[in-house]
Amino acid sequence: MTARPGIEYLGLSQVQGPLIFVKGIRNVGFREMAEVESPDGEVRLGRVLSVSEDLAVVEIFEGTVGLSAFRSKVRFLGHPFEYRVSSEEVLGRVFDGLGRPLDGGPMPLLGKARDINGLPINPVARVYPQDFIQTGISAIDGLNALVRGQKLPVFSGSGLPHAQLAAQIVRQAKLLEGDEKFAVVFAAVGIKHEEAQFFRKDFEESGGLKNVSMFLNLADDPSIERLITPRIALTVAEHLAFEEEMHVLVVLSDMTNYCEALREVATSKGEVPSRKGYPGYLYSDLASIYERAGRIATARGSITQIPILTMPDDDITHPIPDLTGYITEGQIVLDRGLFQKGIYPPINILPSLSRLMSDGIGEGRTREDHQNLASQIYALYAQAKRVEMLASIIGEEDLTAHDRLFLKFSQELERRFIGQEPYEDRPIFETLDLGWELAMIFPERDLSRVKPDQIREHGLRKGAVTDGKTAPVGQQK
Repeated sequence: MTARPGIEYLGLSQVQGPLIFVKGIRNVGFREMAEVESPDGEVRLGRVLSVSEDLAVVEIFEGTVGLSAFRSKVRFLGHPFEYRVSSEEVLGRVFDGLGRPLDGGPMPLLGKARDINGLPINPVARVYPQDFIQTGISAIDGLNALVRGQKLPVFSGSGLPHAQLAAQIVRQAKLLEGDEKFAVVFAAVGIKHEEAQFFRKDFEESGGLKNVSMFLNLADDPSIERLITPRIALTVAEHLAFEEEMHVLVVLSDMTNYCEALREVATSKGEVPSRKGYPGYLYSDLASIYERAGRIATARGSITQIPILTMPDDDITHPIPDLTGYITEGQIVLDRGLFQKGIYPPINILPSLSRLMSDGIGEGRTREDHQNLASQIYALYAQAKRVEMLASIIGEEDLTAHDRLFLKFSQELERRFIGQEPYEDRPIFETLDLGWELAMIFPERDLSRVKPDQIREHGLRKGAVTDGKTAPVGQQK
């Protein structure tokens, strides 16, 4: 990025945290890029965060350590943060949080320079997401299906295996039909070195790195960079999807770190805090990231987003998961109790939800019994949890034989359906057959959410029930 010819400002009126304040400015715009030269000649990039008649507040990406209030120089570049994108130069590459190469390759030079803030998609141009994406994970495919163009966050907690789950989704995600171009854009926001190394190694060993573009802002990088990293990643995704007609999966991990950086900057500016100290515009700021997913009528490509966030103290009502849930189309919730039972992935299906699932499954997309079977499994599992609570009060031995069926169903569902190996890619039809096998633990009178003909066609192939007992296949009546 080169400076434009123009005024060079000598001296700063104030340095506060990651921010500098420059007085006496003229013709400076909001989000305009700036170069700040320290007394020893080091040049750092910054971005105008707010501007008034003669004062500009600039956030410095590399931090303000070493800047002199009297001898530092500031040049405003006359344009927002821009990034050059072409598939030949970004796929199979690893960059830092500001888009600079970490793999020894050159900076992307081809393609048009693009504003990383993007442009809102015209609602009229949006195409409703309806194409099922198979992740190979039963708890998602069977009960919380992911649809191409959807934004489906993962709500996790500290120490839970959200990184392994994200890597598994990246490895296994595919459409059931068609042979279309697919790419993954992975943006790490303030994650640990070992987690970044895990993703990088996993993508390399699976052979998928050639279709992956990685942007790594690590925990020891300046926190101010975390506000830029997801926007650069989405700029790359928009080019691949809407100009090169690829289907792009964007994984953003960890959005909690992004929000913490946003709170830090807001505090440095002296803004009045809102819930738990976060700025009042947290909702609109998150929406400016999440709403860049989707499909448009003028392009064959799509952007599917999986933001990952760790809930502080496992609190799903915390402002970050709370606001994320309002903006996105559902959530996948990881549960510490299941994790402590040794179940992977520890997806708690009861609070999990995919609001677009019903539009992406069914006849012609997955199978005609999918929606009813998912509803039935949810109902049985919810009742099983109530029975488990009752058993903890009166003891399992005092339960009726029918109630003990619910306990068996809960254990089998968690162990065999929700639980699977990290590298197990389970096809959707195998997932549905397994769901029927578990549902047929109950007599037919308990299966009120599936049609009788679906029980005969799919359920009885897995086992028939007489007086609450499963008869072996071949002895069915």
